[in-house]
Amino acid sequence: MDHKLRDIFLQLLRIGLWQKGSLNSERTLSAIEWSQIYSFATTHVVESLIYDSFSFLDESQLPPQTLRLKWTVRMDQIERHNTKMNEIIAIQYSSFTKQEIFPILQKGQGVAACYIKPLHRISGDIDWYFEEDGYAKAREYLKLKKINFQDTAGFSLDYQWNHIHIEHHKRLFDIKSPFKYSYLKNIETSYKDKYQELLINNVAIKVLAPELQILQVNAHILKHMISFGIGLRQICDAARLYITYKDQIDAQALFQMYKEVGILKWVHILHHILTKHIGLPNDALPFSYPEDTQSDWMLTEIWHGGNFGYYDDRFVNGKTIKTISVHPDGAKRLWSNFKRYFPYAPQEAIFFPIIKLYSKFIGIDRD
Repeated sequence: MDHKLRDIFLQLLRIGLWQKGSLNSERTLSAIEWSQIYSFATTHVVESLIYDSFSFLDESQLPPQTLRLKWTVRMDQIERHNTKMNEIIAIQYSSFTKQEIFPILQKGQGVAACYIKPLHRISGDIDWYFEEDGYAKAREYLKLKKINFQDTAGFSLDYQWNHIHIEHHKRLFDIKSPFKYSYLKNIETSYKDKYQELLINNVAIKVLAPELQILQVNAHILKHMISFGIGLRQICDAARLYITYKDQIDAQALFQMYKEVGILKWVHILHHILTKHIGLPNDALPFSYPEDTQSDWMLTEIWHGGNFGYYDDRFVNGKTIKTISVHPDGAKRLWSNFKRYFPYAPQEAIFFPIIKLYSKFIGIDRD
C-alpha cells in the first residue's frame, strides 16, 4: 500500500472510530485500491470501523457496489457473532457465580462497550480472570461438566463453548517481570472496591476499574509488540478506553502504575500514535508525553504486523520452526523486537521469552 492510500486508510479509520469528519481526498479510488483497503482492514481487524466511515462519505467516495455488498454481509456476520458472544458471557457468568466462582471480564466485549457501536468491535474470544482461588475452582468446574480444555502457555487455559473460544487466566496483567508481581497484586487488591459492572443481556458483569482496565489493555499491546506484533484494532481499543474514561481516570495513579511496572517510556510512544495518527484528542490523555517523542517507527511495525503479527509481509517467505513459534522467522523477529523495545521497557523485553518458556514447559497445570 503506497503512502497516499495509507493516508486515506487512516482517515477512514479515524472517521469510523470517532463517527465524525470527512474524507479529504481529491481523487476517486479505483476498485483495486478499495480491494486493497478491504484486505488491509481485515488483516488489522478494523473492517467494521472502515465500514462505519461510509455514512460520512460522498457518493463518489464510496467503494464499488459489489464490494459494499460483500462488506455489508461481513458486518452482519460480525454483529451476529458479537450477539452470540454476549449471550455466552451472560450464561457463563451466571453459571460461575452460582458455583461461588467470581469472574472478571477482560478485554474483548468489555472494551467493546467503549465503542460508539459496540457490536462492531470484533472480538476473537472471551477472556475471564478469577478472583482469589477462582481459577482453580473454575478449572475443576470444567472437568465436572466434562468440557474439554487445554492448559496453555501464559498461565491460562482455553476451550470452545458453543463454537466460541474461551480463555481463563491466572494473571490479570501481561507484565512479565517477576519483580513487579507483588506491586501488581497490591494494586489489584487496592482497586477491588472500584470494580465496575457492565450490563450484558440483563446480567451485571464485573469488569475492572478504568485505571486497571487501561493498564491491562496497554500491557497486552506491549506484550504482543515485544513478541511478533499487533494490529490496529488493539490500538483503537486504547483510544476508545481513554476517551470513554477520561473524566473518571485518576491520572496521577495511572502515571505511577506505568512508571512502577517499567513501561512509561513505551506508553509515551503509544500515546503519540493515538493522538497523531488515530485522532485521540490530546486532552483525553491522562498526562502529556515529552515533546521529542517519536512514534513513526512503531506505527510502521504495527502497520506491517497486522493482527498479532500474523500478516507481516516482510517475513512471508521465512522459515517456520514450530518449537519457537508458528510465525515465520520467529527467532529472528523475537531478537529484533527485543532490541527494538529494550530501551523503552527493558524488564519486559528481557523477561518475556523467559516467562513464556517457563509457563509453557514448567509452570503449566498438569493433572
